[in-house]
Amino acid sequence: MTKVIFDMSMSLDGFVKASNATPQQPLGEGGQRLHEWAFGEDERDREILAGGVEDSGAIIAGRRTYEDSLPWWGADGPHPPTRAFVLTHEAPDAVPEGSVYTFVTDGIESALEQAKAAAGEKNVAVMGGPDIGRQFIEAGLVDEIGVHLVPVLFGSGTRMFEHLGSEHIQLETTSVIETPAAIHLGFRVVR
Repeated sequence: MTKVIFDMSMSLDGFVKASNATPQQPLGEGGQRLHEWAFGEDERDREILAGGVEDSGAIIAGRRTYEDSLPWWGADGPHPPTRAFVLTHEAPDAVPEGSVYTFVTDGIESALEQAKAAAGEKNVAVMGGPDIGRQFIEAGLVDEIGVHLVPVLFGSGTRMFEHLGSEHIQLETTSVIETPAAIHLGFRVVR
């Protein structure tokens, strides 16, 4: 059964992006530290990354994530050949030819429907930034949350869980894997 998984790396003080982000440093000054675990030497970190990629049949991202990441992802997206559905108010004029990107302008439900159709029996990864994740969580569309807690304090930047509303969202811990580079936490949303 297809699951919708919101998955991001986060600093210990709750930031998914450091301050002073620029097009050259979209994760802010020193923000790349959040992803070092994915490219390090620890076999457990590499297995977690590979498992997430292998289990994902489609990706949902936001326009800002797309714009920030396109120079690194290119036409093939973050996990070739996985389709990437980009939520936006308006599709860009220029898109890499033959790319995996589909631009969705009619809301998160439409993006999810399209992503599920593309994913088949695999999961849909919501990796479009904290605002997209918040929208999916608030709408009750997320089945699992993955947090890669990185041992660093940013002090400022963009928080992962900002403005989630006043409702409590109950979670059940499904996994905790500790490596020197991150503590990988898995949660199931209790309905």
